[in-house]
Amino acid sequence: MTTPFLVFIVLSAVALLLFMVLKLKISAFISLLITAIYVGIVAGMPLDGIIQAIQDGMAGTLGFVATVVGLGAIFGQMLESSGGAESLAHYLIKKFGTNRASWAMVITGFVVAIPVFLDVGFIILVPIIYALAQDTKRSLLYYAIPLLAGLAVTHSFIPPTPGPVAVADIINAQLGWVILLGIILGFPTAIIAGPIWGKYISKKIYLEPPFNFDKEPQDVDPKKFPPFRLIAIIISIPLLLILINTFTGLAVSKEVIARSVWTDILEFTGHPFSALILATLVAIYFLCIRRGMEKQKILELSTKALGPAGIIILITGAGGVLKQVLVDSGIGQIMAESMANSALPPILLAWMLAAVVRVTQGSATVAMITAAGIIAPVISEFGLNDPQRALVVLAIASGATLLSHVNDSGFWLVGKYLGMNEKQTLQSWTIMETIIALCGLAFTLIASLFF
Repeated sequence: MTTPFLVFIVLSAVALLLFMVLKLKISAFISLLITAIYVGIVAGMPLDGIIQAIQDGMAGTLGFVATVVGLGAIFGQMLESSGGAESLAHYLIKKFGTNRASWAMVITGFVVAIPVFLDVGFIILVPIIYALAQDTKRSLLYYAIPLLAGLAVTHSFIPPTPGPVAVADIINAQLGWVILLGIILGFPTAIIAGPIWGKYISKKIYLEPPFNFDKEPQDVDPKKFPPFRLIAIIISIPLLLILINTFTGLAVSKEVIARSVWTDILEFTGHPFSALILATLVAIYFLCIRRGMEKQKILELSTKALGPAGIIILITGAGGVLKQVLVDSGIGQIMAESMANSALPPILLAWMLAAVVRVTQGSATVAMITAAGIIAPVISEFGLNDPQRALVVLAIASGATLLSHVNDSGFWLVGKYLGMNEKQTLQSWTIMETIIALCGLAFTLIASLFF
């Protein structure tokens, strides 16, 4: 298989995927499966081998991703329904003061998006943005952009949000390293794209709160929200347990500490499955049961949470199928051998793949999973260590954030809630997303020099 033919297969596969999603409006799940079959046929795989690759790729991916994303969705639903997101926002604004509320909003977004989907977090917190803008007479963007930047960075960079979980599984990266490096690189990215960019663009575009906004809704009392400390502890439980698991495993493998029943217990409780089960049960008890929520209501919320999660899980599985076909057909190894002589580092290549799919078809999730499926066989041939694989995850996440425009549902959601026209949304939200993508790439490239 020659290099030009290899390039043709990859480019034509991406083109086919985009054609089906954009022109034919076929679901991303079906489109990814058809693309994987196309790659297998063109690469000369036997037909029964393609079917086996579909089964193996789907099974190998979903065993981990379905469990983590499903638990994470229920965990986030409990936080959302209890008023936990609003509790965080009110507490931080009180501590920072109105003058520095933009910093409170970026921190709020950064923390809230760990368990809660970006669009849900924004819809929940946008009334607080309205109230701040009304009190201070500043543009809505002064507070909205920091909140959105915090939400967007964490949504893309930090597990257990679905995107990085899916990519980490497909390219076999440890979640602990993705969490650690995602926080370290993500927070400065959120600051640049949030308070700094928000301060600038709010001087160029003045937006007022909507006329029908009631500053103090009668049915919302901040005193009824769960306490800030409880929310902070509950959100930190899965992150800390997963990080402890990662570093315990590292210490044992380096023979810094000897393996014992205690290290086994730490690794077991810190596995993403155990950590999220524990965190979800703690959230259900402290945020729901102890606050008087009926058991039937808790069950309904849990079921509701699994709806959006199911779509992401299936798309991720299809991404795993694409990866498996590339591996089984031998394309992955040939790609790796040809790329070994390339001047492009894996981080930059991963970013570019995700960016192309993102800009063309709009969905960050589809962009991340497509890029991960294509890059995974290449990564396995490069012999990258755990931190380096985590940086590739963050590079893909960054590329999948680039240039959100009219083909992205987030573009219209933000524009609608902030009362912006298309030009204003491009000038504010789209550039904010692009800043995240470029800063994410720059910081991952810099971090790669140290690992």
